[in-house]
Amino acid sequence: MKLVVVESPAKAKTIEKYLGGGHRVLASYGHVRDLPPKDGSVDPEHDFDMLWQVSPDRSKQLKLITDEAKKADALILATDPDREGEAISWHVQEVLRAKKALPKDVQRVTFNAITNAAVTEAMRNPRELDVDLIDAYRARRALDYLVGFTLSPILWRKLPGAKSAAVSSRWRSA
Repeated sequence: MKLVVVESPAKAKTIEKYLGGGHRVLASYGHVRDLPPKDGSVDPEHDFDMLWQVSPDRSKQLKLITDEAKKADALILATDPDREGEAISWHVQEVLRAKKALPKDVQRVTFNAITNAAVTEAMRNPRELDVDLIDAYRARRALDYLVGFTLSPILWRKLPGAKSAAVSSRWRSA
């Protein structure tokens, strides 16, 4: 059995119909890990080492993915074809590795449309995770985290209702 991980449950149902038997398609429901909101989650003194934690609202879904991965012959990471999708795939892979549930065969596929033809073509052309996209994601998260911790207290004093500098920087880059 091949385990396919996508981001959304709606995509999972449709893609499972396209792939048929021999495939189990599960949704991650987006990001599965994040930096804990405490000082020290990004360490600039040690090559920007980052401490990740499983998001509490994703632990149940990650357990399901882990249980299925233990039975799978292969893992196919089919999250969105952007930086965030690459990061989600990387996080899923890292969680499964830590739980000793990572199948030996891990592939990454991407498609820009949820059609039978697009999904079938993507499955014929797997690749490895894109380390450059993952590094870009990690750099962005480190910057959001470090700038957020430094500037958020100033924003709270100067701009009533401001949540954090990290959130504010996301709005500008969207």
